Parts: sequence; C-alpha cells; structure tokens
Amino acid sequence: MLDLQSVDIGFSRKAETYDAYCEQHPVIRWSRNIVRQEVSRCLRRGGSILELNAGTGADAAYFVEQGYRVHATDIAGGMISAIQQKIKSSKRAEQFTVQQISFTALDQVAGNPYDLIFSNFGGLNCIPDLRAVSRFLPNLLVPGGYLVWVIMPPVCPWEFIQVLRGQFHVATRRLKAGGVMANVEGAAVMTWYHNPKKLVRALMPQFRLIHRQSLSLFCPPSYMDRFPHRFPRLTQLLLDLDERLGSRFPLNNWGDFIAFTFQYES
Repeated sequence: MLDLQSVDIGFSRKAETYDAYCEQHPVIRWSRNIVRQEVSRCLRRGGSILELNAGTGADAAYFVEQGYRVHATDIAGGMISAIQQKIKSSKRAEQFTVQQISFTALDQVAGNPYDLIFSNFGGLNCIPDLRAVSRFLPNLLVPGGYLVWVIMPPVCPWEFIQVLRGQFHVATRRLKAGGVMANVEGAAVMTWYHNPKKLVRALMPQFRLIHRQSLSLFCPPSYMDRFPHRFPRLTQLLLDLDERLGSRFPLNNWGDFIAFTFQYES
C-alpha cells in the first residue's frame, strides 16, 4: 500500500541536503549526465517535459536552462519548496512550473499534453504496480511522445556481493515481491523493485521500448560513498564500462538503476 504521508515526510526532510550531496558525488553526476543526454536526444529544444518525482528540481532546472518547458511535480512539500526557489532564481521562469501532486493522480496534472514524461532515480519505485501510473499516460502525451523513466530493478550485482560480507539483508532485499521498508530521513517508506519485463508489460501495447541503459552495473551504487573517494581512477574506469556496455543485452537488465526510453504509439 502506498503511504503518501511517509513519502512526503521522508523526502521533505531529504530536500535540505540532497542537492549538495548529488553535486559532490561523481557517480550521481555521471548518472544524471547520461539520463539528461537521453532526454535531450528525444526532444528538440522548445519541447515540453512533465517530470514525475521531480525532487528538488535539479533536472527540471537544467532542462529549462537548455530551452525546454518543464512542469515539475512531486508529492513532498519540502521538494516543492526547493523547486519554487529554483523557479524564482531561473532566467526562464516562464518556462518552469510546479505542482504538488502524486503520480497516482495524474489526471489532475496541468498543462498537458507533453512531448516527454520524465522520472529520475527510482521515484517510481515507491509504488507496487506501475499500471496505477501508466493508465494516465495516453492523455498526457502527444502522439509520438516519449517516456524516459529511471527505475531500480531487482538485480543489482553489487548488492548480491554483499553476502560475502555477511549483509544478507542488503543482498536479498530487491528480491522480495512484497517490497521492503526503506528509511528515508527517519520516515519508513515502502520500496518495490520493478522487473524490466513487468515494466514493459505495464506500458504495452501503446508504448514501444526503444532504448535501455543500466546505471551502476560495473560501478558501485552511489550510496557506497567511500568507494569513489578511495578509488577515483577505478571508479572512472568502471563508469566508462557502464557507459560503453550498459545498453547491451543482457547487461541492460541489471544495475542499481536502469534508464528506459519508450515512445508512445497512439
């Protein structure tokens, strides 16, 4: 069951430190760059983006500065406040809007239809069944529009390796069909890890998968903070491997995250 209050509390608390943490983390910076390149590949400048789970609005602000129109949505009040501050400081504020809303209530989203719907860094892992989101999509996208969604899958090799350190909970948590409870700044937030095949089925038959890229398959996940600081050269080598090989089957089924690109075929 989706507990929107816990999501609001946990991610609102996280808003205060999130931007600084991400800007300083080489793995997160790399992942953002890969995903942003994919969005830019799908859209001409001037296109419109609906962002789900926009967080502090870092990606939204970036795309606005690149010439896109962005409507950023999130359920967490703290994140909405952070986005509003970015809008105030933006030189293109007229192209940057925000709405506090859950992805389970997308029938109430303003400004549609959009050219692309975007969700980064596993925001959609806070819901057990993606069909609760996908049912709204045909009314939100223009024909031929795109989805770029970054999802946490069940298989993350770096987490499986943790069994060698006796961390059985970490090694097996993604495999639990009923989801797992995550601690987000002191709030208990349920998390579900979505199988790529189930994601594709949730979007069929109107959406065609056109690209899939694993993130942090070879490189350790971003929450393993010490690794990139202790081994900066090795980290860069592993990121290069991710970039070169992460889109190849079957490697693109595994990782800390997978970036999926779909096209809407009305």
